[in-house]
Amino acid sequence: MVSSTVSSSKLVNDSSYEVADIELADFGRKELAIAEKEMPGLMALREKYIKEKPLQGARIAGSLHMTIQTGVLIETLVALGAQVRWASCNIFSTQDHAASAIAKNGIPVFAKKGETLTEYWSYTHRILEWGALEGPNMILDDGGDATGLVILGDKASQDSSVLDNPSNEEEIALFASIRKKLSVDASFYSRIKGMIAEIDPICALQAAMEGYRVVRLDDVVEQIDIFVTATGNYQVICHEHLIRMKDEAIVSNIGHFDNEIDVASLKSYKWENIKPQVDHITLPSGNKIILLAEGRLVNLGCATGHPSFVMSNSFTNQVLAQIELFTKGNEYSENVYVLPKHLDEMVARLHLEKIGAQLTQLTSEQADYINVPVQGPYKPEQYRY
Repeated sequence: MVSSTVSSSKLVNDSSYEVADIELADFGRKELAIAEKEMPGLMALREKYIKEKPLQGARIAGSLHMTIQTGVLIETLVALGAQVRWASCNIFSTQDHAASAIAKNGIPVFAKKGETLTEYWSYTHRILEWGALEGPNMILDDGGDATGLVILGDKASQDSSVLDNPSNEEEIALFASIRKKLSVDASFYSRIKGMIAEIDPICALQAAMEGYRVVRLDDVVEQIDIFVTATGNYQVICHEHLIRMKDEAIVSNIGHFDNEIDVASLKSYKWENIKPQVDHITLPSGNKIILLAEGRLVNLGCATGHPSFVMSNSFTNQVLAQIELFTKGNEYSENVYVLPKHLDEMVARLHLEKIGAQLTQLTSEQADYINVPVQGPYKPEQYRY
């Protein structure tokens, strides 16, 4: 087993920390050495991947109880190539000697037992601050606070009124912390949260109201770590976009077959197959991008597709369509048809019991009031889900 401490030479240059007492580090290191013997899974991962370093390039913002055991986790992530910044996810759960040992090893950690709520949210912000780097590209989040901070902060950057009415002591500290950050860096949260490109103003409005930054791909292509097309359209990511991408950007499609990404334009460049459906492509700039499933549907090419319950909905539709056409074929001419709304609703009805959902029955008076049949369908034919 690998039980030595992790070299700080591979860590992010900013080794700042805030702990209760750095003099507790030696005590913490002794307990870390004991914990390593009691955590064989993590130590086996170090031994297995220490040379490969599969997390090289990962910038992980960690929000999880800063204990001795978490220290072993943190140093495992670093051993596998990651850069890490860490805060506790609870104001009382930090073991101060653990935090000090990690800090002394050059890993940025911001945690102390009994920290105030103001300190807590300040520390959570600190794990998202990466200096000249572009912020975290992964969040390891035990309680959801770091993720929630980014989402709420991004919403507040677009509409500060979401911070107007804190309902408890926790929100008072959280909202104040977000306001403070926005006062010095208005785009801080939007750079961390995902971005969306849209042509439909309604979809763009929905995305913006959910807190996403809606952008033009041309304006931000050099900034993005992961691209996922999901449009059902053609040439969404063109050659001009591909050659501008940053080093090690990941490119994938879960939309329309294989033509959302202009993969053909990459064929003249150097390809290196990493494993099935994962290719490294060297661009003219010298940057390399990671192309998944050659631009075809990534959920099927690189995973096992949709969960069975999701596919049950889709395939129930298919069976009902076959029944409809076979038994009522004389009612249809040679054309393309959308499944009638009553069959769509039947598909949904057939799945409700499995997930414990109970429908409310319309009264005849209510049905008359909104001009629909008591048993449905409840949507007009032109409605699109």
